[in-house]
Amino acid sequence: MLKKIIAALSVASILATVAPTMSEAAASPQTKAIAAAKTQMGVPYKWGGMSRKGYDCSGLIKYSYAKAGKTLPRTTVEMYKKGSRVSSIKSLKPGDLMFFAPNKASRVTHASIYIGSGKMIHSSSSKGVSIASTSNTYWKPKFVGAKRL
Repeated sequence: MLKKIIAALSVASILATVAPTMSEAAASPQTKAIAAAKTQMGVPYKWGGMSRKGYDCSGLIKYSYAKAGKTLPRTTVEMYKKGSRVSSIKSLKPGDLMFFAPNKASRVTHASIYIGSGKMIHSSSSKGVSIASTSNTYWKPKFVGAKRL
């Protein structure tokens, strides 16, 4: 009886060790990118930045997706040319890239990663890497589109 208990505990221990690794391997690039971005929370904004010393919006996205195994262009304008268009803000899925412009007639100047539940993660000049609501009164009127990678 003791041998069976020890064997069962050994199997449980092995499964507990392997299970997180298996779920990490099964995670989508979008899930991995969101997780990578969240590890950078609080890092300050730095124009042109792509490291823990500071990120700009596209630098954070490029870093996060690189950690997930996807290569993206460096600039927001070039990122906006990638992926497939998401038809509406209501159709967003976690990992989609959201793009913003000062007014709808101008080129995109800001991007974020949609994380679900009406939230996005980005690097803003005022708060650095942070989470904001997609219905935020500053960002919502500047939203021009989203892309799914």
